[in-house]
Amino acid sequence: MTYNIYFYKTKLHNLMYKISDTELIITEEKKIYHLDLAQNQISNDIILVGDPSRVDIIKKKFDKISYQHSHREFKTCIGEYKDKKITVISTGIGTDNIDIVVNELDALVNIDFDTKTIKKIKKSLNIYRVGTSGAIHKSTLLDSFVISKYAIGFDNLAHFYKNKRVLNNNLSKSFIKHTNWPIKFGRPYSVHASVELLNKFSNITTGITITSPGFYAPQARELRLKPSIKNLNNKLSTFKYSNHKILNFEMETSALYFLGRTLNHNTITICAILGNRSSNTYSENYSQTMSNLIDLVLEKISN
Repeated sequence: MTYNIYFYKTKLHNLMYKISDTELIITEEKKIYHLDLAQNQISNDIILVGDPSRVDIIKKKFDKISYQHSHREFKTCIGEYKDKKITVISTGIGTDNIDIVVNELDALVNIDFDTKTIKKIKKSLNIYRVGTSGAIHKSTLLDSFVISKYAIGFDNLAHFYKNKRVLNNNLSKSFIKHTNWPIKFGRPYSVHASVELLNKFSNITTGITITSPGFYAPQARELRLKPSIKNLNNKLSTFKYSNHKILNFEMETSALYFLGRTLNHNTITICAILGNRSSNTYSENYSQTMSNLIDLVLEKISN
C-alpha cells in the first residue's frame, strides 16, 4: 500500500500521550468503534457515499472484491478497479456522521491501537465524496456534475475544534455580509477542497457548495413549517466569491473538508445534480446519472 507521508513537528509529549479508552474506543477484535474496521485494512483511496445501497452499485464495477462488511449505517467494501485498491464506505446523512467517519479513518492510519498513541510518521488519505445535490441556479443542468471547490457550512461542527488553520475567513465574512446572516444561527465556516484532487477533475464545473444541517427549512424547503430565513435561495444565487457562484446544497462537505484537511488528508466532493431549486425540476434519469458519476470517479482514481 502506497501513501503520501507527512512529517509533523509534534512535541514529544503529544506523541507519547496515551489516548484514553473512552476517547478512542477499540473493540475486542481491535477494530475502531463505529466503522468496525481494523488497521491496515483500508486503502489510500477512499470513496464516501451517503446511501449504503450505493456501496453495492460501486462494488459491481470493481474487478475484484477483497472485503465486505456492514455495521450500523456504515457499509464498507474494499476492492480493486484497474489494479487500484479502493475502499468504499457509506456514511449516512449529515456532518455528524462525517465527524465519525473522518476521525475514525484517520485513527486507523495515524494512531497505534496497541499503545493508543499518535504515530510519529503520519499518512495521508485521498477521500472522495460522491453525492447528490440540488442546484441553486436555473442554468445548472439536471444530471450534470459539479465540484465543490469551496464549502460553506451552515452546521457548527468546525467550531468545536481548536485548530482553524484551514478555514477561509474572507469567504465567510463576505457571505455573512451579503446575506445579512442571522447571528443566532452561528457563524458559517468556509473551507477549500484539496488542490491535488481538484486537479484530477479540471474539466468539471466548480463552485461553492452550501452544507446544510437539515434537508427542509435549512435548504429553504417548506412543507407544513415555514423557514425562518426569507428568500434564502435568492440570497445564495446572487452571491459570488473569486468568480465562483454558489452552485448547490448538500449535507456533508463542509465537515469533510474541515476535518480531512485539518488532519492533512486530501478531500473533494463531486455531486450529481438531481434537482434544480430554481426551475423546480427533478431528474428522470437518477440511476443512470449516478452510474455515470461513479464511472467518472473510478476512472480518475485509477489513472
